[in-house]
Amino acid sequence: MKYTVLLLSILVLFSCQRKEKLSERVSYPERPNIVWIVCEDMSPEHLESYGGTGGKTPNLNALAKESLQYNNAFSTAGVCAPSRSALITGAYQTSIGAMHMRTLAPSAAAGDAYPPGFKGYSTLLPEGMLPYPIYLRQAGYYVTNNSKEDYQFRSPVGMWDDSSNKAHWRNRTDPKQPFFSIFNFTTTHESQVWAREGKDSLLVDPDSVTVPPVYPDDSLTRRTLARFITNVMRMDEQVGEVIAQLKEDGLYDNTIIFFYSDHGDGMPYFKRELYDRGLKVPLLVKAPWLDGGTKTGELVSFVDFGPTLLSLAGVPIPDTMQGQAFLGKQKAEPRKYIYAARDRMDSEYDRVRAVSDGRYKYIRNYMPEKPNYQNIRYRLQNPLMGHLLDLHEKGLLDQNQDRWFAQTKPVEELYDTQSDPWEFVNLAEDPSHAEKLAEMRMAHEEWLLAYGDLGALNEMEMVRNWWNGQDTPPVTEAPKVDYQGGKVSLSSATPSAIISYKKAKSEGWQLYSKAFEASVGDSIYVNAHRIGFEPSEIATVVK
Repeated sequence: MKYTVLLLSILVLFSCQRKEKLSERVSYPERPNIVWIVCEDMSPEHLESYGGTGGKTPNLNALAKESLQYNNAFSTAGVCAPSRSALITGAYQTSIGAMHMRTLAPSAAAGDAYPPGFKGYSTLLPEGMLPYPIYLRQAGYYVTNNSKEDYQFRSPVGMWDDSSNKAHWRNRTDPKQPFFSIFNFTTTHESQVWAREGKDSLLVDPDSVTVPPVYPDDSLTRRTLARFITNVMRMDEQVGEVIAQLKEDGLYDNTIIFFYSDHGDGMPYFKRELYDRGLKVPLLVKAPWLDGGTKTGELVSFVDFGPTLLSLAGVPIPDTMQGQAFLGKQKAEPRKYIYAARDRMDSEYDRVRAVSDGRYKYIRNYMPEKPNYQNIRYRLQNPLMGHLLDLHEKGLLDQNQDRWFAQTKPVEELYDTQSDPWEFVNLAEDPSHAEKLAEMRMAHEEWLLAYGDLGALNEMEMVRNWWNGQDTPPVTEAPKVDYQGGKVSLSSATPSAIISYKKAKSEGWQLYSKAFEASVGDSIYVNAHRIGFEPSEIATVVK
């Protein structure tokens, strides 16, 4: 009996000590430094910590050992611009009109070929909705983005402290200022499969790569996959450079690091699809209070990244954000479902919606008369795409590979991604899964009711509604400048306009939030921009 009491006492003491250590571990600074390292068009399995497909990723392996690895992180679309719009606003792209692959102008006839090099027109964000960099700058963060801005609107000049290929936390003038820096690597982008061929040697033997069952196992397939996996390995080297710089600056241990991809692989029958191979992304999060080398099956959506960033930075999450924080002091209860959408891709229209609970995937096809495969000109540059089309014409693809080219789609699809990870077996008409089908269908319909779906509108009608019935976007009203008592106040008659200013052409733009000091004789440059409108002219005001 006394041994039992002693054992219980030891267990209670250990439990108390563990709680104390846990409490110490979860504490973190009010405004920590945060770095997002982002790659493009890459599914999780290429990283060795997620299983690997034949390549080596030593830098990401090392990061994974010090990170919490999320095994159920999903983009909101299988393509860049809509998914990145959800990332930066914390709102579903379908709720704000950012669901198409760059919005067309009303003067373009629906169904026209996608103009080469066309970058589209801005989504008009609802009144009061701001991208997360605005909130961070208002909170005193130094905010940088070294990537191309691949979302559905033009950035106001004051949204970032620096947005260029030279943007870096090292450029801030105050070394004590907290920073948020994005490093976006295009090395794994779809286009690099053909752009790098013949210019960069392969780092992996084509005979050693893993061939997914959606492709025929032949020499051309293996060569193309080896090219893609080599690009992943090159990207891993770039990740290593950023981490080395953090360590050189003595910042690594206390900086929160996110690594993720903007959606699944940039390969045929992966990118642009709502199957897990198009939506599921790797996500590693390193933070001082997280247990490194651990994994979680918690569901995470791209709409959650913005709220989580603000939660970690100690900034209140605005009501306009539809996602929820999965880390930080404002962390919410784990979500039950993630949601995704597919709409126009370049010249090709479709409307597909998806819901997943992490195991079961429900897909609703609103245009079942259309095939899954879309004849997208850009993708035809991938040698594997032409190869698949040729084999399809010759009848040489197996049933699962050829289903992509079926002329129609079922209205509803349901997959058990645990037993059927490639989503080949549609369970929607299986009586034994009727209850799950009803649950997932209801989850989809409740999502539509909660957030709306502008994909149901004609694209031209949607844009004209934004622009007050016109074929061109309105112009943001120029800022009004008021100078009193040695201070300048700025305002714009356009609701939700983001106002910026600077006192010299060589300076960076400052985000206006309150009256600032100025002297008689100062030159002040001012600009206003509501996202979705044209920005005002940059005005020079001399006091």
